[in-house]
This record gives sequence, structure tokens and C-alpha cells, in this order.
Amino acid sequence: MEQNALTLGISGFSYPDLYDSSRLKDLLDVFDVSVKKHDADLFNRFAAYRQNQGEGLAPEAISDLLVCMGPYVGQFVATLFGVTEQHQAQAAKIKDEFTTIFTYKNVAVDKLNLVYKDEDVNAWDKSAINQRFDLLVAACFPEADADSDLEHRVARVGAAIGLLSAHYKLVAKGKESDYANADGTVQELRDMLSVHPQAAVEFKEVIGQLEPADFVQGLMDVVQRWSYLAQHNPEIGGKWLSFKFPEKRDFDHLVEHDIVNKGEFTAWMGELNHRRRRDGFKLTDPRFNQREVLSEVDHCIYCHERDTDSCSKGMINKKTNLFKVDPLGVTTTGCPLDEKISEMHLVKRNGDNIGALAIIIIDNPMCPGTGHRICNDCMKGCIYQKTDPVNIPQIETNVLTDVLFMPYGFEIYSLLTRWNPLNVKRPYMLPYNGKNALVVGLGPAGYTMSHYLLNEGFGVAGIDALKLEPLPTYLTGDSSTLPTPVADFKELYEQLDERILAGFGGVAEYGITVRWDKNFLKVIYLTLLRRQAFRAYG
Repeated sequence: MEQNALTLGISGFSYPDLYDSSRLKDLLDVFDVSVKKHDADLFNRFAAYRQNQGEGLAPEAISDLLVCMGPYVGQFVATLFGVTEQHQAQAAKIKDEFTTIFTYKNVAVDKLNLVYKDEDVNAWDKSAINQRFDLLVAACFPEADADSDLEHRVARVGAAIGLLSAHYKLVAKGKESDYANADGTVQELRDMLSVHPQAAVEFKEVIGQLEPADFVQGLMDVVQRWSYLAQHNPEIGGKWLSFKFPEKRDFDHLVEHDIVNKGEFTAWMGELNHRRRRDGFKLTDPRFNQREVLSEVDHCIYCHERDTDSCSKGMINKKTNLFKVDPLGVTTTGCPLDEKISEMHLVKRNGDNIGALAIIIIDNPMCPGTGHRICNDCMKGCIYQKTDPVNIPQIETNVLTDVLFMPYGFEIYSLLTRWNPLNVKRPYMLPYNGKNALVVGLGPAGYTMSHYLLNEGFGVAGIDALKLEPLPTYLTGDSSTLPTPVADFKELYEQLDERILAGFGGVAEYGITVRWDKNFLKVIYLTLLRRQAFRAYG
């Protein structure tokens, strides 16, 4: 086959090798060597898991292995495609959000209603509180003071002081704290306040507190009073993710609505602020932004560590050993694919989108066709039944898109459907076995079946009643030429109101309107068309 321009970052491998089953086996061997070099114990445990296919291993042990191995897959694949810099930048951004926004939320904002339960915020001198907080930021956190992201600016300060406060509370109870050199940090803050002309006067009493714990409590009061005011400000408390907490769920009132008087009758209508005005066939739901997604990740309590991840496995009644039924009569079976959701969340939290995607693809290789706006059995099975569940579909789709929009992101996703070290049942696709299968209908069931048959070595002919539009040969390749690597997913991406229906995807193509991004169908379609043993007719 003709060589393409993409140079891989793993020595001895070229782009054509990524479509050759024997070379994918070699790539797995190289991956194994790299893991063994960095962590021999982890490799040996994972190799045993691969050998015994999980027999005799507790679910928690399997989950732990996947969470530990996921980052190695992420690093290896990033190196393979030369995107280590972008991969690390994503990780740094995600970790920063958790060390600022969500740390501030959890250590400073979470208990505000208890801290000030007997106080009337309307009686406070709001101007003085705001000025005092701004002075604290300017004196002790000059880098944060220059932050153009106002929520991030506040969170950097609130998280730093909140963690110090939590440390001294643990010490006061005689408990261990992992905060290193807290007293040194306190002295630095004290010195910075003392040398700042205005702060030295305003914070004179706080500076005079000789005990570090008392000094920190003085600063914590400044942070929390400002935060309590902000919580009552709709422009902050109603919009910032650091002030967003799960609301109680009323199964008799799940859909917020307005009751509109129509004269002779009244009508229920969706709340005005939740309506999306449709403009032709443009996408009306752009999905959560990164911070909104990470808020959902932070909401998760990672139940896989206790084998109670009901989002994946369903909620079981311990007395009857049957699935529980919620107040609406829905059987909470969890994800029908048994996707390892909680494990994926934890790897995402640690900043590794590629590793998280590899975990998704173990059980859900056609994940572009699931996630946001498609399925929510996982949410129905979430451990949170009395409050808002974790919005798992948004997280899953975000992991996918964060990878797709990396350089060579489509190629990364495509490879992981053919080669995934975390999938111990089928870590790489098998060579063609000489047997062919006919798949009738190329909707979600048909294209998923096609994928699994291809990975088992079968040739697949897929047929559909709809006319299937061909994709350009330079993208799909043919019997003599490999496809051109897609460096930028934006090259494939189309606006929905300009997109021509490709016919592929069955009900996902013709049965879903402008709320779901049908570019995901193109991802699946192209992934299958690139397989030498696949043909589609319609």
C-alpha cells in the first residue's frame, strides 16, 4: 500500500501498520514493554488479568487495574501520534480546574449556609466585604488578581485559604494532614499582608493573630463572607459552577414548566429560559462546556471503588437480588453495555482524555453514537436517586470530543476501535478469516455488529434501505491506497444546516432532529469504511 505522510512517534512503525492486524500485535508488544519498564508490578498484574480474563478477580480489582493502566495507554497513544504536548496541556488544564474551581467549591462554599445560618446577609456592609476581599487578593495573590476569568480568580484564592483552614482543623482534632509546610505558607501570607500599605492597616487584627490557625481563620472569614454574598447574587451564585450543587429530585415534578392561561383553558409550557429557538437545521444544543462537564465529574463519587457503580451495573435490591424500580416504574438496570463509567470519570478527572476514551471503548467502541442526547440509562441508575444524578452522557461525549479535536484526534479514536490494550478480550483486530457476513440495516445495531464482526476477522457487507452517500476516496482509502490521515477533525466537521444526509446510521440519521450533532455518524461511517473487509451498500 502507498505510504502516507504521517510519521508515527513509536520507532519501527508507520501509518499503514495501524491497519495491519499483525503489526497491531507488534504494537501491543511494544506497549507492554513500555509499561513493564515503568511499573513492573502493574504490568504483571495486568498481564495476569489478560491471561485469566478476570476470572477470580474482584470487580474492584479489575477497575483498579483499568484506572492504573488507562494513563499508560493515553501517554503511549499521544506519543504514537506526536500529540504529547497537547495531551499534557489538556491534563494540566483539567487538573487546574479541580485544584481551583472545585476545591474552592468543596472547602469554602459547600458549608456556607451552615456557617452563616443565623445571619441576615442584607444587614451586611456589602461594599466593605467586597473591598476587603479584593484587597486580600491584591496583596497575597497578585497572579490571581490578574486572572481574566473571574470565577477562576476567586477560586484560586478561596481554594488556597480553604485548604489551609482544613489543615488546621484536622490538626486541632489530632488527625493527620498531608498539607506540606502549612506554617511556612501562613508566614508568607502574613508577610505579604504586612508589606502591603493598605492591607497592613485593613488586616491589622488578622496579622496580629499569633497562632497560624487563628490567622487562617481570619482570612477564611473574608473569603467565606464574600462567597456568601456572591451566593445570593444571581449573576454569580446562579451561574458559577463553584456555586452549583445538586438539587433535590421530585419524581412527581421532574419537568420544570410554566402554566399559561389560554383563556378557555390552561396549558403547560416549558420554562421560557430553557427554550432554544430553532433556526433552520442548525444544531440547537452545543453540549456542556469543559467546566460544566468537570462539575459533573466532580459530582461523581467513583462507586467502582466499592463495586456499587450502579450507573454501569444497575441498582440491585439486596433482599431480592433483583433490579430496583424507581418511583416512575423504571427498572434501574444501568448501562446496557456495562460501560466502565466510574473508572472513565476518574481517569478524566486526572486529566487523561485519551486514557478515559480507551476505557469507554472497551465496552462501547461506537461511542460517537451514544452519550449526550442519545441514551441515559446510566443516569437512571446513578447512585444519586434523591438529588440530581451525574450527567454521564455529557461527560462521555466530552471525553470523545476532547480527543477528536486534538491533532489527529479522529485517527486516535479510529485506532482505539482496532487496538486497545485495555480490552483484554480483543486487544487488537484479528486478520481476515475468509468468512463473510451480511448485516442488514446500518443503524446503531447494524453498525455496531459490523464493528465486532470486523474485529473478529470476518468480512462484512452492510446493506441499508436508505441511499448511502459515498465518502471521498482520499478519506476512506481503497484496495491499493490507504486513507489520508485526518490531522484536524474540523476538516470533517460540517454545520448541520449545511450537511447533506449521508443515509448512514438508520434512525440516528433520519429520526433525530437538530438537538444531536450528526457529525458523530460521520465518525462511525468513516471508521468502518476504512476497514478493508467492510463494504456498505444502499
